[in-house]
Amino acid sequence: SFIGRCQSLEYTVGFNLDRRAYTRWNCITVLPGAISAIRKTAIDRAGGLSLDTLAEDTDLTLSLHKERLRIVYVPAAVAWTEAPETVRALSRQRFRWAYGTLQCLWKHRDMVFNWKYRALGWFSLPSIWFFQIILVAITPAVDLFLILSLPFGAWRDLLPFVIVFLATDVILATLACILEHENLLQAWRIIPMRLIYRPMLSYCIWKAIVRGVKGAWVSWGKLERTASVPVRA
Repeated sequence: SFIGRCQSLEYTVGFNLDRRAYTRWNCITVLPGAISAIRKTAIDRAGGLSLDTLAEDTDLTLSLHKERLRIVYVPAAVAWTEAPETVRALSRQRFRWAYGTLQCLWKHRDMVFNWKYRALGWFSLPSIWFFQIILVAITPAVDLFLILSLPFGAWRDLLPFVIVFLATDVILATLACILEHENLLQAWRIIPMRLIYRPMLSYCIWKAIVRGVKGAWVSWGKLERTASVPVRA
């Protein structure tokens, strides 16, 4: 499905670019539960899996950092996981992720701008606040401004910036596909993702922020399984 292919490209870009850089400075912020391997001794040392948040993998990862343990990305590792195939299922999953991430950021707020955690405290965690929360939240407002400016001819001034922005996205997606040995044509999917996929993520962020401010209870949820992952030996 289109939703599944969007997630595939999203993961390809995220894992092949972000984590390659983050592992160099030991500042990876999340070990995804479905595609990570963690020593049991390390989990015990970090206090085990906490029930404090809905993003238990992020919570555990930050707890591991507090124990001064090293977390690395292994490009050669192979893992398979099943992702949501519908907009409804994906929005539910991303809402839980967004809400859980906000919980983790609040729980581990003492790590932000803390010299003790170096790149994690001064780069990775602030990046989550800016790129995954603030920037995603204001995206609809920026899009609305662009649409409203069209009748007044402002698009002529804004168009070069839009082109540069989208071109940068395509270049980064292409680089990620090269590193992963994926079909380069996948990189162009980043453009419709900006128009369709990203607004849905913005909705999930705002929903999580509102629920968080209200202090509303949120359940973990359940992903409908389809057993449709084409595993290759």
